[in-house]
Amino acid sequence: MVEDRADVVVLGAGIVGVSTAYAARARGLSVVLIDRREPGSETSYGNAGIISSGSIAPFNNPTLWKVLPKYLTNRYAALRWNPSWAVRNAGWVARFLADMSASRFKPRAAALHGLIGASAKLHREWIVKAGAGHRLRETGWLKAWRGEATTAAKQEQALLAEYGIASELLDRQAISALEPDILPVYKVGLLHTQTASVDSPGAVVKAYARMFTGAGGEIRQAEVKAVVPDGEGWHVVLTSSAISARHVVVALGPWSADLLRPLGYRVPLAFERGYHREFKPNPARSLRRPVYDIDGGFIMTPMEQGIRVTSGVELTDRDAPSSFAQLDQVVPLARGVIEFGDAVGEPWRGSRPTLPDSLPMIGPAPRHARLWLAFGNQHIGFTTGPATGAAIAAMIGGAPPPYDVAPFAPSRYIS
Repeated sequence: MVEDRADVVVLGAGIVGVSTAYAARARGLSVVLIDRREPGSETSYGNAGIISSGSIAPFNNPTLWKVLPKYLTNRYAALRWNPSWAVRNAGWVARFLADMSASRFKPRAAALHGLIGASAKLHREWIVKAGAGHRLRETGWLKAWRGEATTAAKQEQALLAEYGIASELLDRQAISALEPDILPVYKVGLLHTQTASVDSPGAVVKAYARMFTGAGGEIRQAEVKAVVPDGEGWHVVLTSSAISARHVVVALGPWSADLLRPLGYRVPLAFERGYHREFKPNPARSLRRPVYDIDGGFIMTPMEQGIRVTSGVELTDRDAPSSFAQLDQVVPLARGVIEFGDAVGEPWRGSRPTLPDSLPMIGPAPRHARLWLAFGNQHIGFTTGPATGAAIAAMIGGAPPPYDVAPFAPSRYIS
């Protein structure tokens, strides 16, 4: 059998993998993108579709200490956790909590700001080039509080302003003017004015994938069995074939650690599982932008098929049975904000790969030449995918990345 060859093989066709493949192809490299499913069919499909300029605060930031006692009760919709998982992953939990210190917050926020800024710029360029510009909404997104939370909103606004990110503080009347079809349940709002959103994140990823193939890239739908060092390159073993590659990029999201384990890497990867369900819209009651209900712990966002309600974080094993407790808790709250009809299809579940410091791995594997790691983008993967891919493609080509990638070096966790 004659083995196919490529300059770059990208494993994983989510937003990160597709972005990496396109960016590498744009540099003139021969690229094969491989996934067991069609592009944008896993975690990249099920998110809230937000391209968030302001998601610079890692999940484990100092403010989490204030609400941690509430989260530990395991009754709050924003976070549910499996006690047996926590015991088995005590090391990850300890690292996660250690990174909540104030001294570690600002360097991580600055790193995310650089990644997000570069990514948002690419999204806006690529979505038009990919023929999906009609899916983009430049209406911002609204974070809203049911109780009196002006102080909290002002603190967040001040943090955003430090990084040049615009926002508007809103009272109840201003929220009603912005979203006239929702019920007046919110007292305080913060509008992230520089944030965009899309009406189908899965369709956007597929559009980027078509842009990649249109530029001469190749997509293969196959199960990846192993990656094996082969001289100065790599041997990528698939279900019924193999490819020889000079470079391999691991962008398999929550499955990345599994592939790397045979190579001797023990990646401290956890999973922010999330759920969503979509509902038929009421044509007389439209939602104009994503709304994050802070107190309720959920997001409502207008999608192509209707209103998508996304739940908070569930910390448990990646493949544990689904638990719809968080969705069951928040859907009635969402119905109390905006009128919508019956559910469309079945509930969706996905796993967002998360490292203890809430930063992704973007860069070379420490002990293997031409092996590149691009995963761990946690719950802002859709936002940060393009610039993650662009940085990997730049490094493969020997060029400087479009932002500082040092904080994302895989060597901070694996050696």
